[in-house]
Amino acid sequence: METRRTLGQRLRELREAKDLSLRELAKKLDVSAAFLSDVELGRRFPSADVLAKMAKILEVTTDELKAFDTRPPVEDLKRISASNPTYGFALRQMVEKGVSADELMKFVKQVEQKKKK
Repeated sequence: METRRTLGQRLRELREAKDLSLRELAKKLDVSAAFLSDVELGRRFPSADVLAKMAKILEVTTDELKAFDTRPPVEDLKRISASNPTYGFALRQMVEKGVSADELMKFVKQVEQKKKK
């Protein structure tokens, strides 16, 4: 199964394509090199303003960068779990049982195929 690239991985690709060092890009963004490193490593995520600056400097659209944001839609999950506690229980079970992302994606594809039939 193909692995999706993360926002940090995409930022690093774009930064390297522009031949910018981590420190150079951080300076242009007015953020610390440590913060930018954390973003590239997936430990932190930029604010909407910083993401927009990144897009402009790296000459891509903000939407293009957002497409690589792999963070879970926490607010959506909270809302769905509140309206139907079974979802929250199912998600907790998935985490506790160690279901991998690849296994989950296979399941989603199976469900999609069944719906098409």
